Amino acid sequence: MNPSRLQHLLQNAASRRVLVVGDVMLDEFVWGRVSRISPEAPVPVVEVQSESAYPGGAANVARNLRPFCAGVLLCGAVGEDSFAAKLRGLLSDESIETGALVATSLIPTIVKTRIVARHQQVVRVDREKGRGPIAEVTDRAVELITELMPSVDGVIIEDYGKGFLCQALKDRVCSLAREHGKILTADPNPGNRLDWSGVDLLKPNRSEAFAMAGRVDPGAGEDPLQDAALLDVGDLLLQKWSLKGLLVTLGEHGMVLFEKGSPPFHTPTKAREVFDVSGAGDTAIALYTLATCAGATSHEAAEISNHASGVVVAKLGTATLVADELVASFEQDGK
Repeated sequence: MNPSRLQHLLQNAASRRVLVVGDVMLDEFVWGRVSRISPEAPVPVVEVQSESAYPGGAANVARNLRPFCAGVLLCGAVGEDSFAAKLRGLLSDESIETGALVATSLIPTIVKTRIVARHQQVVRVDREKGRGPIAEVTDRAVELITELMPSVDGVIIEDYGKGFLCQALKDRVCSLAREHGKILTADPNPGNRLDWSGVDLLKPNRSEAFAMAGRVDPGAGEDPLQDAALLDVGDLLLQKWSLKGLLVTLGEHGMVLFEKGSPPFHTPTKAREVFDVSGAGDTAIALYTLATCAGATSHEAAEISNHASGVVVAKLGTATLVADELVASFEQDGK
Protein backbone atom coordinates (compact mmCIF):
# COMPACT_ATOMS: atom_id res chain seq x y z
CA MET A 1 0.00 0.00 0.00
CA ASN A 2 1.46 3.36 -0.95
CA PRO A 3 1.81 6.12 1.70
CA SER A 4 -0.85 8.38 0.22
CA ARG A 5 -3.46 5.61 0.23
CA LEU A 6 -2.66 4.76 3.86
CA GLN A 7 -2.92 8.42 4.88
CA HIS A 8 -6.25 8.71 3.06
CA LEU A 9 -7.66 5.73 4.96
CA LEU A 10 -6.34 7.04 8.28
CA GLN A 11 -7.98 10.40 7.61
CA ASN A 12 -11.28 8.68 6.87
CA ALA A 13 -10.96 6.54 10.01
CA ALA A 14 -10.53 9.64 12.14
CA SER A 15 -14.22 10.51 11.70
CA ARG A 16 -15.61 7.02 12.34
CA ARG A 17 -17.38 5.63 15.41
CA VAL A 18 -17.27 1.95 16.36
CA LEU A 19 -19.26 -0.07 18.90
CA VAL A 20 -17.57 -3.03 20.62
CA VAL A 21 -19.81 -5.68 22.17
CA GLY A 22 -18.37 -8.48 24.30
CA ASP A 23 -16.68 -9.78 27.41
CA VAL A 24 -14.94 -6.95 29.24
CA MET A 25 -12.34 -7.43 31.93
CA LEU A 26 -9.60 -5.70 33.87
CA ASP A 27 -5.98 -6.63 33.16
CA GLU A 28 -3.64 -6.05 36.09
CA PHE A 29 0.15 -6.37 35.95
CA VAL A 30 2.52 -6.72 38.88
CA TRP A 31 6.06 -6.03 37.69
CA GLY A 32 9.00 -7.24 39.76
CA ARG A 33 12.20 -9.20 39.95
CA VAL A 34 13.13 -12.65 41.20
CA SER A 35 16.26 -13.03 43.30
CA ARG A 36 15.53 -16.16 45.33
CA ILE A 37 13.33 -19.21 45.81
CA SER A 38 10.83 -19.20 48.65
CA PRO A 39 11.79 -21.24 51.75
CA GLU A 40 8.10 -22.10 52.11
CA ALA A 41 7.69 -23.84 48.73
CA PRO A 42 9.74 -24.35 45.53
CA VAL A 43 8.42 -21.17 43.94
CA PRO A 44 10.12 -17.87 43.06
CA VAL A 45 9.78 -14.87 45.35
CA VAL A 46 8.84 -11.82 43.28
CA GLU A 47 9.92 -8.47 44.72
CA VAL A 48 7.32 -5.99 43.46
CA GLN A 49 8.71 -2.91 41.72
CA SER A 50 5.58 -1.46 40.12
CA GLU A 51 1.96 -2.20 39.26
CA SER A 52 -0.27 -1.22 36.34
CA ALA A 53 -3.76 -1.91 35.04
CA TYR A 54 -5.45 -1.76 31.64
CA PRO A 55 -8.88 -2.47 30.17
CA GLY A 56 -8.85 -6.06 28.89
CA GLY A 57 -10.88 -8.45 26.74
CA ALA A 58 -13.39 -6.58 24.60
CA ALA A 59 -12.28 -3.41 26.39
CA ASN A 60 -8.80 -3.91 24.91
CA VAL A 61 -10.35 -4.01 21.44
CA ALA A 62 -11.86 -0.62 22.28
CA ARG A 63 -8.45 0.65 23.42
CA ASN A 64 -6.90 -0.38 20.11
CA LEU A 65 -9.52 1.59 18.20
CA ARG A 66 -9.42 4.79 20.20
CA PRO A 67 -6.19 6.38 18.81
CA PHE A 68 -7.54 6.09 15.27
CA CYS A 69 -11.19 7.14 15.32
CA ALA A 70 -13.63 9.75 16.56
CA GLY A 71 -15.54 7.60 19.01
CA VAL A 72 -15.47 4.17 20.61
CA LEU A 73 -18.46 2.76 22.50
CA LEU A 74 -18.29 -0.34 24.67
CA CYS A 75 -21.08 -2.73 25.69
CA GLY A 76 -20.45 -5.55 28.16
CA ALA A 77 -21.22 -6.69 31.69
CA VAL A 78 -19.42 -5.70 34.90
CA GLY A 79 -20.06 -6.34 38.56
CA GLU A 80 -21.04 -3.79 41.16
CA ASP A 81 -17.61 -3.73 42.74
CA SER A 82 -14.39 -1.72 43.05
CA PHE A 83 -12.87 -3.44 40.02
CA ALA A 84 -15.74 -2.16 37.85
CA ALA A 85 -15.15 1.35 39.13
CA LYS A 86 -11.45 1.02 38.33
CA LEU A 87 -12.23 -0.28 34.83
CA ARG A 88 -14.69 2.54 34.14
CA GLY A 89 -12.09 5.06 35.25
CA LEU A 90 -9.41 3.62 32.98
CA LEU A 91 -11.81 3.62 30.03
CA SER A 92 -12.90 7.19 30.72
CA ASP A 93 -9.23 8.24 30.86
CA GLU A 94 -8.93 7.01 27.26
CA SER A 95 -12.21 8.69 26.20
CA ILE A 96 -13.98 5.38 25.60
CA GLU A 97 -17.73 5.70 26.11
CA THR A 98 -18.93 3.45 28.97
CA GLY A 99 -22.64 4.23 29.05
CA ALA A 100 -23.48 0.80 27.59
CA LEU A 101 -21.68 -1.19 30.29
CA VAL A 102 -24.33 -3.18 32.16
CA ALA A 103 -23.71 -3.40 35.91
CA THR A 104 -25.12 -6.36 37.83
CA SER A 105 -24.76 -7.73 41.34
CA LEU A 106 -25.08 -11.29 39.99
CA ILE A 107 -21.48 -11.52 38.78
CA PRO A 108 -18.12 -10.01 39.73
CA THR A 109 -16.05 -7.98 37.31
CA ILE A 110 -13.56 -10.27 35.56
CA VAL A 111 -9.98 -9.52 36.60
CA LYS A 112 -6.78 -11.14 35.34
CA THR A 113 -3.65 -10.34 37.35
CA ARG A 114 -0.31 -11.20 35.74
CA ILE A 115 2.88 -11.27 37.80
CA VAL A 116 5.85 -10.57 35.54
CA ALA A 117 9.56 -10.75 36.36
CA ARG A 118 12.39 -10.11 33.87
CA HIS A 119 9.91 -9.90 31.00
CA GLN A 120 8.57 -13.36 31.83
CA GLN A 121 5.13 -14.09 33.24
CA VAL A 122 5.55 -15.98 36.53
CA VAL A 123 1.88 -16.66 37.22
CA ARG A 124 -1.59 -15.37 36.35
CA VAL A 125 -4.35 -15.01 38.92
CA ASP A 126 -7.92 -14.93 37.56
CA ARG A 127 -10.92 -13.54 39.40
CA GLU A 128 -14.08 -14.63 37.63
CA LYS A 129 -17.23 -16.63 38.21
CA GLY A 130 -18.25 -19.11 35.54
CA ARG A 131 -21.79 -18.49 34.37
CA GLY A 132 -24.20 -18.70 31.51
CA PRO A 133 -26.06 -15.75 30.00
CA ILE A 134 -28.13 -13.68 32.43
CA ALA A 135 -31.48 -12.72 30.92
CA GLU A 136 -31.77 -9.31 32.53
CA VAL A 137 -28.23 -8.41 31.44
CA THR A 138 -28.92 -9.54 27.87
CA ASP A 139 -32.18 -7.60 27.71
CA ARG A 140 -30.54 -4.41 28.98
CA ALA A 141 -27.63 -4.82 26.55
CA VAL A 142 -30.06 -5.16 23.64
CA GLU A 143 -31.84 -1.96 24.71
CA LEU A 144 -28.57 -0.02 24.85
CA ILE A 145 -27.25 -1.40 21.55
CA THR A 146 -30.55 -0.54 19.85
CA GLU A 147 -30.16 3.06 21.01
CA LEU A 148 -26.53 3.29 19.88
CA MET A 149 -26.65 1.52 16.52
CA PRO A 150 -27.76 4.51 14.39
CA SER A 151 -24.80 6.58 15.65
CA VAL A 152 -21.96 4.17 14.76
CA ASP A 153 -20.26 3.10 11.53
CA GLY A 154 -19.32 -0.42 12.53
CA VAL A 155 -19.73 -3.05 15.23
CA ILE A 156 -17.27 -5.62 16.60
CA ILE A 157 -18.45 -8.64 18.58
CA GLU A 158 -15.64 -9.87 20.82
CA ASP A 159 -16.28 -13.26 22.44
CA TYR A 160 -13.93 -14.42 25.18
CA GLY A 161 -16.36 -17.16 26.22
CA LYS A 162 -17.11 -15.62 29.61
CA GLY A 163 -20.90 -15.79 29.35
CA PHE A 164 -21.94 -12.33 28.19
CA LEU A 165 -22.52 -13.31 24.56
CA CYS A 166 -25.37 -15.70 23.80
CA GLN A 167 -27.16 -16.60 20.58
CA ALA A 168 -30.05 -14.24 21.29
CA LEU A 169 -27.72 -11.25 21.81
CA LYS A 170 -25.56 -12.08 18.78
CA ASP A 171 -28.64 -12.49 16.57
CA ARG A 172 -30.12 -9.21 17.74
CA VAL A 173 -26.86 -7.35 17.06
CA CYS A 174 -26.76 -8.87 13.56
CA SER A 175 -30.35 -7.86 12.90
CA LEU A 176 -29.74 -4.28 14.05
CA ALA A 177 -26.53 -4.00 12.02
CA ARG A 178 -28.30 -5.19 8.87
CA GLU A 179 -31.26 -2.88 9.51
CA HIS A 180 -28.98 0.15 9.79
CA GLY A 181 -26.44 -0.89 7.13
CA LYS A 182 -23.49 -1.17 9.53
CA ILE A 183 -20.31 -3.21 9.09
CA LEU A 184 -20.27 -6.14 11.53
CA THR A 185 -17.26 -8.29 12.39
CA ALA A 186 -16.71 -10.88 15.12
CA ASP A 187 -13.84 -12.51 17.00
CA PRO A 188 -15.24 -15.91 18.06
CA ASN A 189 -14.53 -18.34 20.89
CA PRO A 190 -14.92 -22.03 19.95
CA GLY A 191 -16.02 -22.86 23.47
CA ASN A 192 -19.14 -20.75 22.96
CA ARG A 193 -20.93 -22.58 20.14
CA LEU A 194 -22.73 -19.72 18.43
CA ASP A 195 -24.14 -19.64 14.92
CA TRP A 196 -22.13 -16.85 13.28
CA SER A 197 -24.38 -16.42 10.26
CA GLY A 198 -24.99 -12.77 9.43
CA VAL A 199 -21.61 -11.26 10.31
CA ASP A 200 -19.56 -9.67 7.53
CA LEU A 201 -16.28 -11.14 8.72
CA LEU A 202 -15.20 -13.69 11.33
CA LYS A 203 -11.65 -13.56 12.74
CA PRO A 204 -10.44 -16.73 14.48
CA ASN A 205 -6.83 -17.72 14.99
CA ARG A 206 -5.62 -20.99 13.49
CA SER A 207 -6.45 -23.22 16.46
CA GLU A 208 -9.90 -21.62 16.82
CA ALA A 209 -10.63 -22.10 13.13
CA PHE A 210 -9.79 -25.80 13.25
CA ALA A 211 -11.82 -26.24 16.45
CA MET A 212 -14.90 -24.57 14.95
CA ALA A 213 -14.55 -26.73 11.84
CA GLY A 214 -14.29 -29.89 13.94
CA ARG A 215 -10.92 -30.75 12.38
CA VAL A 216 -7.60 -31.82 13.89
CA ASP A 217 -4.78 -29.41 13.08
CA PRO A 218 -1.89 -31.35 11.51
CA GLY A 219 0.47 -28.44 12.04
CA ALA A 220 1.34 -25.38 9.99
CA GLY A 221 3.54 -25.44 6.92
CA GLU A 222 5.80 -22.62 5.80
CA ASP A 223 3.42 -21.43 3.06
CA PRO A 224 -0.19 -20.97 4.20
CA LEU A 225 -1.39 -20.91 0.59
CA GLN A 226 -0.04 -24.45 0.15
CA ASP A 227 -1.48 -25.66 3.49
CA ALA A 228 -4.23 -28.00 2.31
CA ALA A 229 -5.71 -28.51 5.79
CA LEU A 230 -5.94 -24.75 6.45
CA LEU A 231 -7.43 -24.05 3.02
CA ASP A 232 -10.02 -26.76 3.57
CA VAL A 233 -10.99 -25.33 6.98
CA GLY A 234 -11.30 -21.84 5.50
CA ASP A 235 -13.66 -23.03 2.77
CA LEU A 236 -15.67 -25.09 5.26
CA LEU A 237 -16.25 -22.16 7.64
CA LEU A 238 -17.17 -19.80 4.81
CA GLN A 239 -19.86 -22.24 3.73
CA LYS A 240 -20.97 -23.22 7.25
CA TRP A 241 -22.15 -19.70 8.10
CA SER A 242 -22.41 -18.20 4.58
CA LEU A 243 -19.73 -15.68 5.53
CA LYS A 244 -18.56 -12.87 3.27
CA GLY A 245 -15.11 -13.06 4.81
CA LEU A 246 -12.96 -15.12 7.17
CA LEU A 247 -9.65 -13.75 8.46
CA VAL A 248 -7.48 -16.43 10.08
CA THR A 249 -4.52 -15.12 12.10
CA LEU A 250 -1.48 -17.38 11.96
CA GLY A 251 1.07 -15.93 14.39
CA GLU A 252 4.52 -15.97 12.79
CA HIS A 253 2.94 -16.82 9.43
CA GLY A 254 0.80 -13.66 9.26
CA MET A 255 -2.84 -13.87 8.19
CA VAL A 256 -4.96 -15.47 5.48
CA LEU A 257 -8.16 -13.85 4.25
CA PHE A 258 -10.80 -16.15 2.78
CA GLU A 259 -13.65 -14.66 0.76
CA LYS A 260 -16.47 -16.31 -1.12
CA GLY A 261 -15.68 -16.52 -4.82
CA SER A 262 -12.07 -15.29 -4.48
CA PRO A 263 -8.73 -17.04 -3.97
CA PRO A 264 -7.27 -16.86 -0.44
CA PHE A 265 -5.12 -13.79 0.24
CA HIS A 266 -2.01 -14.20 2.42
CA THR A 267 -0.23 -11.31 4.11
CA PRO A 268 3.04 -12.42 5.81
CA THR A 269 3.82 -11.33 9.36
CA LYS A 270 5.28 -7.86 9.81
CA ALA A 271 6.57 -8.46 13.35
CA ARG A 272 10.28 -7.79 13.70
CA GLU A 273 10.46 -8.65 17.39
CA VAL A 274 8.03 -10.63 19.52
CA PHE A 275 7.87 -9.92 23.26
CA ASP A 276 4.22 -10.63 24.05
CA VAL A 277 1.44 -11.98 21.81
CA SER A 278 -1.34 -11.32 24.35
CA GLY A 279 -3.88 -8.95 22.85
CA ALA A 280 -2.61 -9.27 19.27
CA GLY A 281 -5.96 -10.73 18.19
CA ASP A 282 -7.71 -7.72 19.70
CA THR A 283 -5.54 -5.43 17.59
CA ALA A 284 -6.19 -7.50 14.46
CA ILE A 285 -10.00 -7.36 14.63
CA ALA A 286 -10.00 -3.69 15.72
CA LEU A 287 -7.88 -2.39 12.86
CA TYR A 288 -9.45 -4.63 10.21
CA THR A 289 -12.91 -3.39 11.12
CA LEU A 290 -11.95 0.26 11.35
CA ALA A 291 -10.08 0.12 8.03
CA THR A 292 -13.18 -1.36 6.41
CA CYS A 293 -15.33 1.39 7.92
CA ALA A 294 -12.85 3.91 6.44
CA GLY A 295 -13.32 2.53 2.94
CA ALA A 296 -10.43 0.07 2.66
CA THR A 297 -10.75 -2.97 0.45
CA SER A 298 -10.66 -6.32 2.23
CA HIS A 299 -7.03 -6.86 1.16
CA GLU A 300 -6.03 -3.39 2.37
CA ALA A 301 -7.81 -3.96 5.68
CA ALA A 302 -5.96 -7.27 6.13
CA GLU A 303 -2.62 -5.56 5.47
CA ILE A 304 -3.38 -2.79 7.96
CA SER A 305 -4.51 -5.34 10.53
CA ASN A 306 -1.35 -7.39 10.00
CA HIS A 307 0.99 -4.41 10.34
CA ALA A 308 -0.80 -3.24 13.48
CA SER A 309 -0.51 -6.69 15.08
CA GLY A 310 3.19 -6.76 14.22
CA VAL A 311 3.69 -3.53 16.15
CA VAL A 312 1.89 -4.60 19.33
CA VAL A 313 3.60 -8.00 19.70
CA ALA A 314 6.90 -6.13 20.02
CA LYS A 315 5.56 -4.56 23.23
CA LEU A 316 5.20 -6.12 26.67
CA GLY A 317 1.79 -6.37 28.30
CA THR A 318 -1.66 -5.44 27.00
CA ALA A 319 -0.40 -3.08 24.30
CA THR A 320 -1.90 -0.80 21.67
CA LEU A 321 -0.43 1.41 18.95
CA VAL A 322 -0.88 4.84 17.40
CA ALA A 323 -1.06 6.02 13.80
CA ASP A 324 2.60 7.05 13.58
CA GLU A 325 3.68 3.52 14.55
CA LEU A 326 1.41 2.01 11.91
CA VAL A 327 2.77 4.36 9.25
CA ALA A 328 6.34 3.57 10.32
CA SER A 329 5.68 -0.17 9.97
CA PHE A 330 4.52 0.29 6.37
CA GLU A 331 7.52 2.51 5.64
CA GLN A 332 9.96 -0.07 7.00
CA ASP A 333 8.27 -2.78 4.99
CA GLY A 334 8.70 -0.74 1.83
CA LYS A 335 12.45 -0.27 2.25
